Amino acid sequence: MPADKNIDLTISDGHASAPPKAAKKILDVAYDLFYRRGIRAIGVDEIVKRAGVTKPSLYRSFPSKDELAASYLRQYDQEYWERFDEAVAAHPGDPRAQIKAFLTRIGKRTQMAEYRGCGMTNAAVEYPERGHPARVVSESNKQELRRRLRSMAVVMGAQDADTLGDGLLLLIEGAYISGQLFGLGGPAQSVARNADLLIEASLKK
Repeated sequence: MPADKNIDLTISDGHASAPPKAAKKILDVAYDLFYRRGIRAIGVDEIVKRAGVTKPSLYRSFPSKDELAASYLRQYDQEYWERFDEAVAAHPGDPRAQIKAFLTRIGKRTQMAEYRGCGMTNAAVEYPERGHPARVVSESNKQELRRRLRSMAVVMGAQDADTLGDGLLLLIEGAYISGQLFGLGGPAQSVARNADLLIEASLKK
């Protein structure tokens, strides 16, 4: 379920943006629709109709649907790391507790009726072609998650930190998918517990 959004209206490619109010409406609507129904399933016509703006307003801020999709994912990425950093800040100096806190929140979210997994993972599945703007953002998010988890595994003193980090990443991705498949009562609800068991088995004795 997407979190509340503080929209960044800066367009990275230098195009002039639409008035901020219109751009925010467009991105808010696109964010909701893209997350709930998928990026490819949503057309520009539906977005402008729901946002109550014109197509010229959309294209002044987002030169293409691909750029709008990338903007949605950049916002999703920002919110993702805000949630991750909240878990880290809550348990300073304790990466095991940090991971458990982050995954406990994921486990709870997977039990919500409107849960649609991770927007980054979904986008990577929708856009398999390398270099697509949406996939570029998704890959960057996943690479950073992998880097962080491996680094945290080092601090925890794992026998094989890279393998533990990757194992945690696989658990997380599995939770994103199984949360959509099983819903309430599914295995994703126990992702934090399974991660803790994996950590315990990986620590140096």
